[in-house]
Amino acid sequence: MTELDKTVVADLEDGSHTSRKNPSSEESSRPKRTKNQRYTVVIVDDHAMLRTGVRHEISADVDVVGEGEDVDTGVAAIREFNPDVVLLDVHLPGGGGAQVMKLAGMPEVRYLALSVSDAAEDVIGTIRAGARGYVTKSISGPELVDAIIQVAEGDAVFSPKLAGFVLDAFSGSIEVTSVDEDLDRLSSREQEVMRLIARGYSYREVARELFISVKTVETHVSSVLRKLQLSNRHQLTRWATDRKLV
Repeated sequence: MTELDKTVVADLEDGSHTSRKNPSSEESSRPKRTKNQRYTVVIVDDHAMLRTGVRHEISADVDVVGEGEDVDTGVAAIREFNPDVVLLDVHLPGGGGAQVMKLAGMPEVRYLALSVSDAAEDVIGTIRAGARGYVTKSISGPELVDAIIQVAEGDAVFSPKLAGFVLDAFSGSIEVTSVDEDLDRLSSREQEVMRLIARGYSYREVARELFISVKTVETHVSSVLRKLQLSNRHQLTRWATDRKLV
């Protein structure tokens, strides 16, 4: 278990989703913030409408200084603006959130994953890559602002349904399996659509959640079924449930 893993577990074991600060050298890597200064944020997500919506929700309380739509533009924005916190989607064109954290190479920056996915491999993989927290896109604006501030101040933050799971995973109570070859055949967008369909979302609900058209959802579902050699969404739900992806 890495030092970051130990800190995450310690935070969760304190009995809340956000608890004590991480007493690391990162605390001294930035000038001490005055009372009237606001935290700076970069948003990295491939959905322009989501970036716009998030910016609108949080701009009254924090300063959004930059955006990225894929791995390359995300890394560029982080390096240019050196924000306090990066709001980072897990699945991005050109790689994923873990790749952004690796390529940015800026340990003083803190990362908060903001994703539609609550799948085991996404949550644990993102935390192990260096994120200080992980929240789902069902979070409210005020809750997201609170999460950003707490991550900026050194706390670990998780959506309520994920906190116990993360603690179990890092303490060894459950096994987090690798992504199997079948799942590897799917693009990141297809995986997002697959998980929502497997949870019982309608095509229209998936489209609204992912900011895409119903026609695009239908295309992705057809592609998923073909790649997995499945006949219908009922078989898809069973396939995803067997792999603990929903």
